[in-house]
Amino acid sequence: MPVMEQWQLRAAFAQRLSAMYGREVPAYATLVDVSQEVNEDVLRRSGANAERLGSIGRVTAERHGAIRVGTPEELNQVARIFGALGMRPVGFYDLREAATSAVPVVSTAFRPVDAEELARNPFRVFTSLLTTGDPQFFDPELRTRIDRFLGTRRIFPPRLLELADQAEREQELPEALGEEFLRLAVGAFRLSREPVDTSWYATLEKVSSVAADIAGVRSTHVNHLTPRVLDIDELYRRMTGRGVEMICRIQGPPRWSGPDVLLRQTSFRALAEPRRMRGADGVIKTGALRVRFGEVEARGIALTRKGRAHYDTLLAEIDRRVEATPGTSRAEIARAVWEGGFPATERGLAERGLAFFTYQLRRERTRDGRYPPTTVTELVDQGWVTAEPIVYEDFLPRSAAGIFQSNLTGAGTRNDAITGIGYDPAWLAGAIDREVLDPFDLYEHQQARSIQTIGQRLKLDHAAVERPASLTTALKGKES
Repeated sequence: MPVMEQWQLRAAFAQRLSAMYGREVPAYATLVDVSQEVNEDVLRRSGANAERLGSIGRVTAERHGAIRVGTPEELNQVARIFGALGMRPVGFYDLREAATSAVPVVSTAFRPVDAEELARNPFRVFTSLLTTGDPQFFDPELRTRIDRFLGTRRIFPPRLLELADQAEREQELPEALGEEFLRLAVGAFRLSREPVDTSWYATLEKVSSVAADIAGVRSTHVNHLTPRVLDIDELYRRMTGRGVEMICRIQGPPRWSGPDVLLRQTSFRALAEPRRMRGADGVIKTGALRVRFGEVEARGIALTRKGRAHYDTLLAEIDRRVEATPGTSRAEIARAVWEGGFPATERGLAERGLAFFTYQLRRERTRDGRYPPTTVTELVDQGWVTAEPIVYEDFLPRSAAGIFQSNLTGAGTRNDAITGIGYDPAWLAGAIDREVLDPFDLYEHQQARSIQTIGQRLKLDHAAVERPASLTTALKGKES
């Protein structure tokens, strides 16, 4: 009997979700088309260098989505659905702290974690949970009303969850069941036509339009799907040239002459979409809500903990200079800070321990039978080993908050005089009954495994291989 493995289910889900979203939000289809045009132009211009951070096939197919849920139970069910697709929760993002406006959510990203699975299909879903227990946003009366409302809705059919559990348990589904699972899963994230209670929605919108989008309706939906582009600045120009209103700037590191690191993101503004609205008199009319937008991303090299701390320091310096020199372009300030504070080459990133690489063995012996040297430094200097940058597969809280804020209908309200409730990775793990993985650990393991493989194949001293950090330093980031 034909079966669908988890990666095939994941690839099919991403493709069908993208097709559905394109029908619902035509501007998204435009975004995908422009992304592909830009990628093709970059590939023609740069050749193999354009694929240093992923093959053009992977980049073209790559998507990340975003959804929002209201209760720990709903988040637990989401984890089961994405578990069926071989996607695990990676990272904890507190957008309450990262945002200056009212964004009462904490988030994680469900994604594949194995390098082979990422190469097959790197689909990710940034999933946010409404922090209804936080008194900074919700007083006891409103919290009770929200809990009552969310407690009566069921957004994922029991049959979908049953099939999800089977797929996760068996790591595959018979083809017929796989098709049933995909139909139910895609349908669960389709925009509902059920009327929205205007009074209840407006009550939540006073706190946050994100809260209204999550707890003001009887279902969930995809808030955005994100293609990956190789030149996000050019995409921004082309989308603007087509008359699509973009948010004010690109989030994340600035454009500069050095290596791309982490993640750069932007989006077109949330669209006013027709929705059926029920008034206080019970009459249903057509209104409009702005909750869905089109995001696009450019991915760079994953940074180490040290590199991420340095990145945060540079961001703080950019903020300081922007505040000290009003009227000066933020982009110009950011570029100047980056040029002066960040290594301009991959080798420099590796030498300072700021970024992650995998190390590949080019040869095990010379043509004349000479064996490799016994020290790592000589291996690199003599060209036995090369370095490949590890792509950043995750997200940045400040950038995510910036995208959210740029698409809000208002700033909302937050009482900073009250101490917010503490949500953290351990709490999130308990809510979804599975470990929330640390992205730094994943990258460190990937790098260390490549180093250990070289040591084993070349029969290097075992003690040296047991010390991947010092061995990485010795490799000195030799670039291929």
